[in-house]
Amino acid sequence: MSKRKPYTRELPTDWWMKQLFYTKYMLREGSSVLITIYSLILAWGLLRLTQGEAAFNGWIESLQNPIAIVFHIIALAFALYHTITWFSLAPKAVDLWIKGKRLDDKVIVSAHYAAFIIISVLCLLIITL
Repeated sequence: MSKRKPYTRELPTDWWMKQLFYTKYMLREGSSVLITIYSLILAWGLLRLTQGEAAFNGWIESLQNPIAIVFHIIALAFALYHTITWFSLAPKAVDLWIKGKRLDDKVIVSAHYAAFIIISVLCLLIITL
């Protein structure tokens, strides 16, 4: 057993705020907390839906609280930020080759945005009809 004291580099608590790259990274990773909470709220709504119309209407009414509205706006902003950063990383995660040529990164990113828009419009149509 060694008696040497291991070197531990001091790291200030605000290290991630000193460079824009790390700030964006931490915001992206921190957004997962809001998305998790939002998912739990939706799961709670499904539970209330199974409990009947009155319970579901109570859940809907609770979402009309100004705090809930602000939370949803913030969660939407972080979800969009998370989506944009993920789409920009997609070419690194998807390595597509067609007829021996690697598919251009712009095509992969554009396909993701196109799918996002199409699915969003379909969801809006389903919800509003």
